[in-house]
Amino acid sequence: MNPTPFLPALRELASAYQAFEAYSAAHIRTLDLTPAQFDIIATLGNTPGMPFKELGEKTLITKGTLTGVVDRLTDKKLVQRVASPSDGRSQTVQLTPQGEDLFERIFPDHLAHLQRAFVGLSPDELANLEKSLRRLREALVSARNSMNLNGD
Repeated sequence: MNPTPFLPALRELASAYQAFEAYSAAHIRTLDLTPAQFDIIATLGNTPGMPFKELGEKTLITKGTLTGVVDRLTDKKLVQRVASPSDGRSQTVQLTPQGEDLFERIFPDHLAHLQRAFVGLSPDELANLEKSLRRLREALVSARNSMNLNGD
């Protein structure tokens, strides 16, 4: 009996993620943005902005990298830092009017680009994929939480 029956699924997950990133990044580069810059603009789109910590959690960009990416977007006049009204020590990152215009222009185009990759999947396949990915995420979060409870 195979002691690690999840390895083929793990390999496929990693390969699918790499393929998705490569496909997505190819289009993002045509927009004169890096994937991290696009991620920030897409995350801030249709919001009043968010604190650095929340932005990092939603984008999964590490704090050190996040600061540099926000700096470059600030230089491009696409985002701005604003003092938090509730905590003077923290800052909120928000899109500038130019950033909002860019988001409104490129986000629908990028979704259309991504949709082309999924067009060959039926609605049932997409629903099953979503369900499986949700169950995997829940299993990983549960395993992490139980690990933390044990002091590991």
